[in-house]
Amino acid sequence: MTQIRIATFNLENFDETLPTAHPTLGGRIDLMKPQIQRLRADIACFQEVHGQERPGQPRDLLALKELLAGTNLDGAPLVSTKPQEEAVFKLRNLVIATHLPVLKHQQLKNDLVNEPRYQRLTASPPDAQPVAIGIERPVLHAQIDIGHAEPGAVLHVITVHLKSKHPSDIPGRVVSTPKRGDVWLTADSWAEGSFLSSMKRMSQALEVRRLIDQILDEDEDARIIVAGDFNAEPEEVPVLAICGNIEDTNNRELATRVLVPLANTVPREARYTLFHHGRGQMIDHMLVTRNLLAHYRGSEIHNEILHDDSLAFATDDKFPESDHAPVVATFDFG
Repeated sequence: MTQIRIATFNLENFDETLPTAHPTLGGRIDLMKPQIQRLRADIACFQEVHGQERPGQPRDLLALKELLAGTNLDGAPLVSTKPQEEAVFKLRNLVIATHLPVLKHQQLKNDLVNEPRYQRLTASPPDAQPVAIGIERPVLHAQIDIGHAEPGAVLHVITVHLKSKHPSDIPGRVVSTPKRGDVWLTADSWAEGSFLSSMKRMSQALEVRRLIDQILDEDEDARIIVAGDFNAEPEEVPVLAICGNIEDTNNRELATRVLVPLANTVPREARYTLFHHGRGQMIDHMLVTRNLLAHYRGSEIHNEILHDDSLAFATDDKFPESDHAPVVATFDFG
């Protein structure tokens, strides 16, 4: 019997900082490296990983590599989202770290879903016609060889970071102030900005669901896990759209295509990955095809030291740790 541990962790703007800034990268690594070690992950899905630049070299994930040094993922190949073949994004990369063989990988951004277009009503001046509503982050899909655990077995790992609930910009409707930060001029423009963010989040969720169905069309027995920061709780539409529950489709023929939230096996009082305004929220998820449940042995949410993320914005001081809790699931194969 071979055990495989799979984790997801939003590292929260993980980057180098100036030596005079707080927190420093070294300070963050000192606190977060034990979190990585505790995961003991064979496959780790990371979000919000920034890229660093060195003279004459392509932008690279240097800060993440430093974080992983000395852990079981030290030196593990990193599969990342990229704007081009030889570099990574400056901000908010999705990364899959694993020593297991990655057979194929791809990133999708409006490949299976057309880019949304919308005519903004509260913009100043109002849009004369619908404009493209850009999706900031791709979806990352890797096919990983787990043949060491079960001969010939392949695991499809899809990692996501869906659009946050922060309102998207509406031209001419936000004023930056030194004391209060960004101030919306009208409530309806804030509402429209929030609507645009919902549109982006659902566009990403639909692309993930279409990718899942595409994989299952090619192999009805495919094993799939979707992991990452969904910026949505279990009962919200983006999560439900990816799960494809029979209660929603009313089609029993789709039962084998349903994805199951592993958080359902965690006691309700411990089921949260973010604190916001004093309330625990479960927004980081691991969803799996039902055929993986035969191998599933349990999940952990490492949320014992979570800070309230809303307090981080009360001052210019940020917490060194991430404001998200990592989630790890264990599977036995063979």
